[in-house]
Amino acid sequence: MPGITLGDTVPNLEVETTHKNFKLHDYFADSWTVLFSHPGDFTPVCTTELGAMGKYAHEFEQRGVKLLGLSCDDIQSHKDWIPDIEAFTPGSKVTYPIIADPNKEIIPQLNMVDPIENGPSRALHIVGPDCKIKLSFLYPSTTGRNMDEVLRALDSLLMAAKHKNKIATPVNWKPDEPVVISPAVSDEEAKKLFPQGFKTAELPSKKGYLRVADVS
Repeated sequence: MPGITLGDTVPNLEVETTHKNFKLHDYFADSWTVLFSHPGDFTPVCTTELGAMGKYAHEFEQRGVKLLGLSCDDIQSHKDWIPDIEAFTPGSKVTYPIIADPNKEIIPQLNMVDPIENGPSRALHIVGPDCKIKLSFLYPSTTGRNMDEVLRALDSLLMAAKHKNKIATPVNWKPDEPVVISPAVSDEEAKKLFPQGFKTAELPSKKGYLRVADVS
């Protein structure tokens, strides 16, 4: 995909939102942010997704993570759409800001373009406090997001950051489950980092690269 990607700094755009106008870096400062785009207001899949974001808002708040939506219509359209979103998903409150992009000028700069349909995409960036993209999802227009996977991936990023990227999370990992130690960490360093100990998998290759540890 062309444009900004993992590790790149999100451009410091001035945006108009349903809350107020601000620069993206001011919003990202000192916290993690889930930035998610939608092709347009009053569309079925997008309505379910924004409702789910609202229903899961407390999960993001507990993690100190902000939400920021983007849809390719104007502010008044967004405000008119919100009652539908909240009505369709009981218990959902759209308390997060939604960026307006009626001229589709912002989405290319954020690399949120669907290369198949050559238009706005159902994309999601997880942005760190340093304003850099840590993870990206890009979905086709026919597929809605899995919110549990968004949370799981976010928890993985937060866990890795907490341990200065000296650990990684294995397949299907969930919070409170063991992690694996980075190959860049020597056994000597691992003993210091994980005084409670770690296990090295016994594999046919006899290479001790797969080390598992419990962390909190």
